[in-house]
Amino acid sequence: MAMEAPGLRERKKRETRLALSRAAIRLSIERGWDNVTVEAIAAEANVSVRTFRNYFANKAEAIAASHVERSLRIADELRTRPTDEPLWDSITDAVQAQFAAGERSATDSEDDRRWRDALRLMLAEPALQGEVVKANAAAQNALAAAIAERTGTDAARDVYPQLVAAVIGAGTAAAVEHCLRADEPLPLARVLREVFDRIRAGLPVP
Repeated sequence: MAMEAPGLRERKKRETRLALSRAAIRLSIERGWDNVTVEAIAAEANVSVRTFRNYFANKAEAIAASHVERSLRIADELRTRPTDEPLWDSITDAVQAQFAAGERSATDSEDDRRWRDALRLMLAEPALQGEVVKANAAAQNALAAAIAERTGTDAARDVYPQLVAAVIGAGTAAAVEHCLRADEPLPLARVLREVFDRIRAGLPVP
């Protein structure tokens, strides 16, 4: 029991972080960046402002935390995949599973167009962009650790796990950006599959 408790506490902390992050994202998209306060985020997540402050310094940090949590879950998924499964098959399935969990349906309704426009505006906020840079570094380290375990390499000494983690980050970012900029709505799962199929094939010229 003593060995399991820290794991349970950590899971609960991650769940709280994710709930706050999702509340921050949802409110910023619905109301606009400047119209969302820490107090509103805490209320949306049904926690106190003090609890919010225990996890995040500001709303930008809270929003960026979703990216780190998604990467942690991808890393967790990689650790559970069959060891004889090709690495990029495992990576592709793990990435798709985590992005699909929070993906909206790709429709061309007025509400969805407004949602995509608001998401683009939110991501363009300078304060958020700075936090995203930090989140990318944390996400890459988490993925590199899982890849190192799977491949028998050293995340601190070998370039391979860091390289693969960086490619995962670049690939997912390219897929999300492509979907956000598309004139017609695109299903992110399909674009992610295309991106990682191309990476797995060595990025041949189209």
